[in-house]
Amino acid sequence: MTRQIRFNAFEMNCVGHQSPGLWRHPRDRSWQYKDLEYWTDLAKLLETGFFDAIFIADVIGYYDVYKGNLDNALLQGVQIPVNDPLQLANPIALATEHLGIGITASTSFEHPYTFARRLSTADHHTKGRVGWNIVTSYLESGAKNIGQGGLRTHDNRYDVAAEYVEVLYKLFEGSWEEGAVLRDRERGVFADPAKIHEIGHKGKYFEVPGYHLCEPSPQRTPVLFQAGASGAGKQFAAGHAECVFISTPLKDATRAYVAEIRRRAAEQGRDPRKVLVYAMATIIVDETDAKARAKYEDYARYASYDGALVLMSGWTGIDFGHYLPTDTVRKVETNAIISAVEHLAEGDKAWTIEELARWGGIGGLGPLFVGSPSTIADLLQDWVEATDIDGFNLAYALAHDSFADVIGYVVPELQRRGAYASGYRNGTLREKLFGDGPYLPKTHPADRYRDIERVKREQSALHAAKQAEPQDA
Repeated sequence: MTRQIRFNAFEMNCVGHQSPGLWRHPRDRSWQYKDLEYWTDLAKLLETGFFDAIFIADVIGYYDVYKGNLDNALLQGVQIPVNDPLQLANPIALATEHLGIGITASTSFEHPYTFARRLSTADHHTKGRVGWNIVTSYLESGAKNIGQGGLRTHDNRYDVAAEYVEVLYKLFEGSWEEGAVLRDRERGVFADPAKIHEIGHKGKYFEVPGYHLCEPSPQRTPVLFQAGASGAGKQFAAGHAECVFISTPLKDATRAYVAEIRRRAAEQGRDPRKVLVYAMATIIVDETDAKARAKYEDYARYASYDGALVLMSGWTGIDFGHYLPTDTVRKVETNAIISAVEHLAEGDKAWTIEELARWGGIGGLGPLFVGSPSTIADLLQDWVEATDIDGFNLAYALAHDSFADVIGYVVPELQRRGAYASGYRNGTLREKLFGDGPYLPKTHPADRYRDIERVKREQSALHAAKQAEPQDA
């Protein structure tokens, strides 16, 4: 049976996202990111191509690692200025009927109690089409600007994230029981207090004693996205994520990652096939291979060497401004995206700084596919078969031309091969993706928080037992 391939559109509420310099191209629209029409036009386009979701990345902070300052990021418009992603959920939902809306938000910069309300509100307004991309953040500048002094260590950020999602599960799944909202006009009773619970959370990083402010949204917990590829990130993804993203140009690394995620998910009692893995890629396509190559050469003339290294330096924590273009990339211990450093340093490929900038100038860390519809379809199917991914998180070269080209050329070719959907399932985003119900399954760790009173009793007993333990002299 032919494997189905899935697409997400990888976007960000900024100029150019991961193709620095391409905003100068006369057909690029990314400079219009401030306008709602930019997003509603894109959303309508993506829905004609049956994309699973528009996945909106985000960073808190700015890329000031390259040459030790922010100048090149500002000069090239490299993810600064950058606007808030969550506010895009409503206009996208109003413009479409089925498209999922994946919103990135960090566990490092916002308290879980207030974030839970914002996320539930978005899930209500979109009728259950929201997903949350869980990130722990990697920019020192972000931590410094909210008074943290600097980032926590990489693995400690995942410790915080684990407690953060526990708080959200308690609020989303346990605070309001099914049937708590009555809306009984005759008796004048809107909600039953006996079915609405304080969560009583008192942990290492957060203390949240009270009630969720929102009644349950269509999915309760929105679909959970995650992109961690370090050891700690993979363990977190296997335990919590429903959709996982990977960014590497290497098939072997992708295949090993997918196998490990599915194995770890199964070890935690989850169905490994209900974890969808999307690999980042950029597609440049035209009627023929020659025309596609000419299109790529046209785009490459606008790509920014410094802008690409601004991104690469920020992602890896390595200041590539210290190196000559002919120097090669070496593995260095950093506190940024550890997997990005590992992927660049592994395999047979020895990257020069110039090659790194040229590759990263269009689309970021994933593979770049250039060719005719049949060539691209062959490449995509080969990647799916070789790595066991479920689909692709597609970055763009030009907004919105890149997505229009994929929809106009690649989607019909994949559909002809029986490898791509020709419609959407009904229901919430979770129902569209998995064909099951709107809520997280019982095999997900969120399930244990649905009986919040039992959880509180267990945690109280555990606390009492610890208090009763003999203390060291």
